[in-house]
Amino acid sequence: MDARRVIAALRRGEEPSRDALAWFARGLADGRVSDAQAGAFAMAVCLRGLSVAGRVALTQAMRDSGRVLRWDLDGPVLDKHSTGGVGDCVSLVLAPALAACGVFVPMISGRGLGHTGGTLDKMEAIPGVVTALDEARFREVVAGAGCAIVGPSADIAPADRRLYAVRDVTATVDSVDLICASILSKKLAAGLQGLVLDVKVGSGAFMKSDIEARALAEALVSTATAAGCPTVALITDMSQPVAPALGNALEVDAALAVLTGRARGRLAELAASLGGAVLHAAGLCATPQAGAARIADMIDSGAAAERFARMVAAMGGPVGFVEDRHRFLPAAPVICEVSAPVSGMVRAINGEALGLAVVALGGGRQVESDVVNPAVGLCDVLPLGTKVVRGEPLARVHAAGSDAAEAAVLAVRAAFSLGEEAPETGPLVRERVG
Repeated sequence: MDARRVIAALRRGEEPSRDALAWFARGLADGRVSDAQAGAFAMAVCLRGLSVAGRVALTQAMRDSGRVLRWDLDGPVLDKHSTGGVGDCVSLVLAPALAACGVFVPMISGRGLGHTGGTLDKMEAIPGVVTALDEARFREVVAGAGCAIVGPSADIAPADRRLYAVRDVTATVDSVDLICASILSKKLAAGLQGLVLDVKVGSGAFMKSDIEARALAEALVSTATAAGCPTVALITDMSQPVAPALGNALEVDAALAVLTGRARGRLAELAASLGGAVLHAAGLCATPQAGAARIADMIDSGAAAERFARMVAAMGGPVGFVEDRHRFLPAAPVICEVSAPVSGMVRAINGEALGLAVVALGGGRQVESDVVNPAVGLCDVLPLGTKVVRGEPLARVHAAGSDAAEAAVLAVRAAFSLGEEAPETGPLVRERVG
């Protein structure tokens, strides 16, 4: 086997064999494949694509490039994954809510990708939290708290660790085949018995149209099912941020506002819908609606917040974090308003532009080696349909300095479209697949 032959075959439109893809995945894991070759492979897959069989083979090869976990717990092992959006901190709400339902959630997550935030970066905004746990500690946290949100260890889908970083800096993020292989290799390596996928569509998502989102959802569900993990996907609206905050510490704060009963809105609704779908798919509830109601009950009762606190403490975070989060979360030194240039109604929001504004503030990565500033971002982002008077705030910028704040204000203001007529808005959950 030779990396150049695999890449050349892909470039010609010839699909590599299952053995060739398995060799390439092992090469990513052990270093025989260089970063340049990984980037060329990603670009070739992005441009040429794989068949369904090829996609399943690549996913399984990346899963098998490292260790595959097995669990012996007194409850089902389930998980959730999002294809990426803005203001999307659902995992921080849903994982502990599922744990409160008696489910075990070994959530292996990723970092920010493109204009979207990463769940690991959000967890690491909590002082002391360590997401790089060895397997023994990972198992202890899952068994004790019911959930753990961690990064893939060196021996969990190591091929994806290499390819994920390369995709972020080579404009190959939006390939259906690479998205499937990346998401599912880690999830399948976690030894799941069921999975719910949140496939985003809209201005803040990688998939901008319903057709693209449906194709991705169907690809993910069919690939995961073929690889042995029962999976359901919800196609959800990303025409505006899920939470009214973007940025790591700010999204942690938004998630805790839901968990502690101080806020509801789209974030709480989406967490309940996704949780209900996976509880139903696992046979734990008669209907998705009953499952959603159970998730809502766990949030309203405080049981989900207690599980989150238990997880944070077990992963090195401060005791009492949930009750006194503002004392622990990092804060930006500069906070300023993004004033509305005219009076009107919020008709459209360019979610990708908002995400890129946060990246420019330092809340994401422009190159692989960038260090994320957990304190920066946006808060109080107005939802679609809100009436605003000229000069009133559309959002608030949290920045490390005045120059960065001024640039972000201009970018955020340009991301809002204001007008006299109300926008056309659809349901938060557009479609169920699988």
